[in-house]
Amino acid sequence: MKEEKRKIQLTGGSTFTISLPIKWTKEAGISQGDELSLIQRRDKSLLITPEKKGGEPIKSAELELSEFESFEDNFRYLIAHYLVGYDVVKLLSLNGFEAEERKRIKEEVRKRLIGMEIVGESSKEIVLQSFLKYEDFTLRDAIRSMSEIILSMYRDAISALEKGDLNLAEDVRERDNEIDRFYLLIVRQLKAAMSNPELAKKIGVGRQRDSLGYRIIVKSMERIGDHAENIAKNVMLINPKNPVSVSLEVQSLEGIKEIGFRAENLFTKTLTSLSNMDMKEANETIRDANALIDKLEGINERILAEEPSITDKIHVLSILESLGRIAKYCTDIAEITINMGTKIAGELEF
Repeated sequence: MKEEKRKIQLTGGSTFTISLPIKWTKEAGISQGDELSLIQRRDKSLLITPEKKGGEPIKSAELELSEFESFEDNFRYLIAHYLVGYDVVKLLSLNGFEAEERKRIKEEVRKRLIGMEIVGESSKEIVLQSFLKYEDFTLRDAIRSMSEIILSMYRDAISALEKGDLNLAEDVRERDNEIDRFYLLIVRQLKAAMSNPELAKKIGVGRQRDSLGYRIIVKSMERIGDHAENIAKNVMLINPKNPVSVSLEVQSLEGIKEIGFRAENLFTKTLTSLSNMDMKEANETIRDANALIDKLEGINERILAEEPSITDKIHVLSILESLGRIAKYCTDIAEITINMGTKIAGELEF
């Protein structure tokens, strides 16, 4: 709709009124007696939105699964429908779902899509519905839950490395699915907030550009979780008869433990600076991350000169690479924190 101007009218000697564009009222489904929500912004402008009748409309879609694509390919389409905010998705199969396929769909939905439940099924369809209420789980809540799982995974991965505990390492790998679930949930929240200012305020997104910032932040957090999983995976691949604690020289082992401890503190400090929107602390984390990466180079060189088998050495170096990547992702989060903490004169808020 092109810009239109309306003259202010004085009604009843004390009330100012303006007429609404007829095209907009038709597109918004507004009729006589309906209510509009008026939100005053800091720049003195007004945001006018129609009130929903009978609650939020349900967004539904049908998704026909292709027999020519793999399970993961088809599931990716379902994830896309989840992310753009569909409340109900009906999965269709022209030839019908086999028992094993149906079971796997149910397992993957429960494991990967928070709030999605199976509410109906027949031989050729499975109906999924989201019971998620965004305002009941704010963005801050979701990020906090995601960060707690990442920290738990990371600490256990480092402990498994130090002790050669393969069971603990396997447990860390299994928890990576939890990180992915929260990542998808937050992306769904942010996409919905972009088109709904009221929802944006409820979940804690103050400005439109913050949605993009948080989108980058949670992707970096998801990648940190992946690297915690990678550490655990490499612990499991190292020769169990000759674990890191035995095969490395004391100096190298202590160096790895120190890097592990510093990386954990770095991630915690990064999240604190984000939560408080503290730009000075964010800058400190960037300096700390760069110092950690510099120290890693010396440990890499030391390990290359030591005795472990080539195979075990590769796994140890992969672990150190993951610690370095974690530091770099912390840098990315800190930089976004600084960008989000910088105010722009006259910038509109949701």
